[in-house]
Amino acid sequence: MNNTPAQRPDKRRPETLSFDSQAVHAGNSPDATTGAIQTPIVMANSYQLPDDPSALDWSDSQTLFYTRNSGHNQMCLERKLAALERGEACAVFSTGVAALHAIFFTFLKSGDHVVVSDVTYEAVARLFRELLPQKYGIEASFVDIGDLAAVQAAMRPNTRLVHAETIANPTTKVADVGALAAIAHAGGAMLSIDATFTPPPMFRGLEHGADFVVHALTKYINGHGDAMGGAVIGRADLVRDLKNDALVDVGGSISPFNAWLIMRGAITLPLRLARHLSTAQTVAEFLEQDPRVAFVAFPGLASHPQHELASRQFQGSGYGAVMAFAVDGGPELQNRFVASLRLITSAVSLGHDATLIVHVGKDARRGSECYPEAFRTYGHMRLSIGLEDPSDLIADINAALDDALGPRVT
Repeated sequence: MNNTPAQRPDKRRPETLSFDSQAVHAGNSPDATTGAIQTPIVMANSYQLPDDPSALDWSDSQTLFYTRNSGHNQMCLERKLAALERGEACAVFSTGVAALHAIFFTFLKSGDHVVVSDVTYEAVARLFRELLPQKYGIEASFVDIGDLAAVQAAMRPNTRLVHAETIANPTTKVADVGALAAIAHAGGAMLSIDATFTPPPMFRGLEHGADFVVHALTKYINGHGDAMGGAVIGRADLVRDLKNDALVDVGGSISPFNAWLIMRGAITLPLRLARHLSTAQTVAEFLEQDPRVAFVAFPGLASHPQHELASRQFQGSGYGAVMAFAVDGGPELQNRFVASLRLITSAVSLGHDATLIVHVGKDARRGSECYPEAFRTYGHMRLSIGLEDPSDLIADINAALDDALGPRVT
């Protein structure tokens, strides 16, 4: 998963470092006052102005003077994330949804049209089904993002953006980012990709033609379940517009403390991600071979409809660490299974150190009519693999299956 540069490594120049070394050093700013070698928390909302502030741009997001515009910890985190994604610039926000909204708010206006994956994060679905059309006259077409002909057919002269997720939440459908970028750009639109399920170095959407890569930093990049944040990475001029419009004048700034926590968490991303990915493959294969399990949706399985695309696009780095599955029965049986787990935690979110599971009923989400038939029949449980020993996870799942459905018949 590493790509070691040929030139001499220099921590002052992150582009000379391999990914693992970038995770440690990129964006780090040792403290000149105390000599602390790691970026300290700067809990300031204001910074000292120059002797002559008359020429200062009060909307500047590149100069330290007010933390809503820019703060020391935020700027250090932005430099780290830009390096990890190999992008020109980054803007960080208080949540992943704030980061997504920042793109939509900044680059769309009344009368514009958007093509959106019909399976997308619930907040994005509501933004494009209700809030943005009703409040601002922005039109959206929801399409099967895996059907490239349907995406092409949905494009209009006023289409300004195509939006998808690299691995869709919760169905695990895989988007062909390069093909979507080609369609979007040919139609004069931009492509935004929510890559929360596929952090670098597993996948870098900018290198496949995406204009924006979005991360809910709350998840894998932080990795410890203790801080919320979001990020958009892309070209410097586009990120500057994002900051000027959606950060400076709308807000949604991440706190210095959360920026510091996420910066700290990102240091171990390469090590954590490797464990997440390998364990997820093992657990998914176990679930698929158990007859008490009705279905498993995970791109690493040969039975997954986009397995070949995932193998080509992610180039053997892994298939993510989130899967959906259901036991063979109704909602009460799914709940009984979850209640029987003793190691895995029933909670929302993903990318944590702990393995998390959440049972979602078959009609519980907007747009669930677009889910595969198995999801519509059984509902699903979303399982986010953590850092526990895979044998412990499998033993916990097997025992819960025994409790809920009886021992496996062999």
